Parts: sequence; C-alpha cells; structure tokens
Amino acid sequence: MQLYGYWRSSASYRVRIALALKGIAYDYVPVHLLKNGGEQKGIEYAQLNPAQLVPTLELTDSESGATVRLNQSLAIIEYLDACFPEHPLLPANPLKAAQVRTLALDMAADLQPITNLRILQYLTGTQGQPDSAKQAWIEHWIAAAFAAFEQRLATTAGKYCVGDSITLADICLVPQVYNAKRFGVDLTAYPRLKEIAERLAEHPAFIAAAPEQQPDANM
Repeated sequence: MQLYGYWRSSASYRVRIALALKGIAYDYVPVHLLKNGGEQKGIEYAQLNPAQLVPTLELTDSESGATVRLNQSLAIIEYLDACFPEHPLLPANPLKAAQVRTLALDMAADLQPITNLRILQYLTGTQGQPDSAKQAWIEHWIAAAFAAFEQRLATTAGKYCVGDSITLADICLVPQVYNAKRFGVDLTAYPRLKEIAERLAEHPAFIAAAPEQQPDANM
C-alpha cells in the first residue's frame, strides 16, 4: 500500500490512525499542499485523485490483481475495516454503529471541510479577508461543532467517544482537536471531549500517526 498525504492534513491524519490501529504496513508518499502552489494540483497527482485532495490510498486489489486508488478518508477507513477486521472501528450493533458514524461525520463532514486549507486560502486570498477574519471563522465553527459533540458524548461516551473501544468517531475527533489547539482554541468548555482526546493522545497508534511524526513534517 502507498498512502499519499500531507502531514498536517486532517483527512490524511485520520487514515494514518486507522492504518496504525490495525498494524497495516504502507509506504508514505508526501504531497505538499503549499509548495509550488500545491503539489496536489499537479498533473501527476491529479491523475491519482481528480479532486486534487489528500489522501489517496493506492493498493493492489486481491481479487483482480489490478492497481486501485481510493480517495476520501472515511471511504478508505471503512474499506480497511472491512478487509482487516481485527480491531474493528465500527460496532456490530447497528445503533452503536450509527452513533459512531454520527460523531465521525460531525467532525469529518460538518467541521473539517469548512476549516481546511483551501477554504482558508479562499477567505484570505480570493476574498481578501484579513487573518483576523480567518481566525474568527475558525473559532466560530470549531466552537459550534465541539459544543454539539460535547452534548452527544453525554449519552455515548465511556473511555472513548462511544463506549470503551476506539472507533471511527475517535479517529475523526483527534485531528480536529489537533487543529483547534493549533489555532489556539480553548477546550475548557468541552471537558468530555478534551478528556477523551487526551486519553487517545497517549495511545501508541495515535502517537505514531501524529503530524509531527511524519517524514514530511519539516519539509
């Protein structure tokens, strides 16, 4: 397997966590989102992912032997979970699985897309907004998403987001907490969320997947 990603990309981070939790070996191929106008916009990478986003997982299909490229982090993670069932990331119970997906989508579908790099670049570049407006935008949407997430945790959380096992919800939470801290967002108002994120930060798989541990962190 080859994972094309960027060290600080939330979506790449999610896939790295899943790979680490399942102990799957892979080669990491950095795609720098800032250098040369963004390597993800180059012809070579666009052939791997027409959306010009990271991550992309390239692998050999076990049935056909063909090279397959998967995009979208949640689709990649669910594929990995189906093919490598040890350490399942979705509960077998349908209700619990729905709760996990709800929390995961809160982070990966509602929050991350509107606070990611290309949106922030559009705000300050095309729209000509100052950095203060970008910061206000980030703080507003993180606060809205984290407040809702904190309320959900009141009915779902154990040691982790849903019960006492690490799930897709935890995988999606940690990168957004990383981003919140990066932009100086105070997490005091979200004690359950903060406690779970701190517990996950001590797990070996989450440590291995952390942005600063990636080979392109200082590139």
